[in-house]
Amino acid sequence: MRIGQLATTTSVSRDTLRFYEKLGLIRATRSDNTYREYPPETAQLVIYIRTAQKLGFTLAEIGASLPALWSNNKPDQAVAQLLREKVATIDERIAQLQGLRSELSQRIAQVCPLANAVG
Repeated sequence: MRIGQLATTTSVSRDTLRFYEKLGLIRATRSDNTYREYPPETAQLVIYIRTAQKLGFTLAEIGASLPALWSNNKPDQAVAQLLREKVATIDERIAQLQGLRSELSQRIAQVCPLANAVG
């Protein structure tokens, strides 16, 4: 499958596909005329990458997890574990933001909001 067909199949731009390839997330071979040729399963991989991004995973996180997912004999369970870890990270970040919000609210009520340094 050439890059144009992959772009159409996955609704991802050619530039995005080239970027994914540059990052090592997908691989192409080069034909004699130097066109990129992707194996058919690349479409599924690109859709996985886009879905993972929409769920808040960075491309670095996705790239780090791909080898383990592809070699896992129970990829569904591996993906579920990644999602559980992401939920835990989000919960931690929410707690940090709630603490920050509380601190900011307290400072708003002060005469000089920056008088006492955050400790």
